[in-house]
Amino acid sequence: MSRKRTTIHDIAKKLDITASTVSRALKDHPRISDSTKKQVLSMAKEMNYQPNSIAAALRRGTSNLVGVIIPNIDRNFFASVVRGVEDVLNDTNYNVIICQSNDSLKKEKSNIKALLEAQVDGIFASYAKETTDFSHYEDIQNRGIPLILFDRMQDSFDVDAVVIDDYLGAFKATEHLIEQGCKRIVHFSGPQTVSIYRDRQRGYTEALKKNGLPVDESLILSSDLKLESGKKMGHEIAGWSKQPDAVFSASDYAAMGAMKIFKNKGILVPEDIAVVGFSNESFTSLIDPALTTVDQHSKKMGQFTANLFLDSLKDKSEDHTPAKTVLNPELVVRASSLKKKFNRQESLTEIEKLN
Repeated sequence: MSRKRTTIHDIAKKLDITASTVSRALKDHPRISDSTKKQVLSMAKEMNYQPNSIAAALRRGTSNLVGVIIPNIDRNFFASVVRGVEDVLNDTNYNVIICQSNDSLKKEKSNIKALLEAQVDGIFASYAKETTDFSHYEDIQNRGIPLILFDRMQDSFDVDAVVIDDYLGAFKATEHLIEQGCKRIVHFSGPQTVSIYRDRQRGYTEALKKNGLPVDESLILSSDLKLESGKKMGHEIAGWSKQPDAVFSASDYAAMGAMKIFKNKGILVPEDIAVVGFSNESFTSLIDPALTTVDQHSKKMGQFTANLFLDSLKDKSEDHTPAKTVLNPELVVRASSLKKKFNRQESLTEIEKLN
């Protein structure tokens, strides 16, 4: 059952006045009498009139709307980025529209089309894993609309961006495992078309090289890094004749999936296999053992992104130079990676403290 949207012409017809009079009354124009304004406002309420914000935006040249495209809304990391964006924009006249791509290129393009039709004043995006062609993002720039990429960025695409140093985060995580005495470290890697997974894999391999350990390609397992993929890789590892002594996962979800399988198979974490994840999702401190992970400072990322947008509005120069903000990651050490050679009682005591 369709519902017709009430227009100022409908209100005008009901009150037997002109549409221009209704329009002026709704805008509290001084030339319209108080009695007419009262009648118009009362009828507008009765008829559930809602102003056409897109039409108003076209007239003003601004909508006070910002679109945020995220791959997955159920990830604490992306939810925290959005909170950071809103922390900054709540103090302005801007409202946020959130879109979810589900890491689908088709859905991402649909998100962008909808946001452009809504006349948004800016778009913040973490692009989909499937995205390799950025022409739909270039279309945003060609329209003169501020575009800022966060978390994931493409070096060949000249655009404002806010990211963390994924290479450094992975390097710290891998070196921490090496310091714990690990020598045969598996890496759960993501699609190499996505910059963050390339950089995390590079951080892993460079940490091995720096510490005199060989880079064994058979220990690099690639997947979409979701929970089920982590379980699948955990099963694979459990069946190896030569077991690894650690796993560094580019995702907390894949790490948790593997840990569940290790537990079912009687493989102890961290005594048999130490595990480190990436992102510091909310569950990482709650599972047993608690997961060592890399904190991406997601809320701060959102705040930097929003402030970069506000700064871009002040920059009226035609030769704008894109800015890249790189945040430093933090390794959060918990029980899952503490494999260092204590005696068993000391090890258990240390793990209990961290859990």
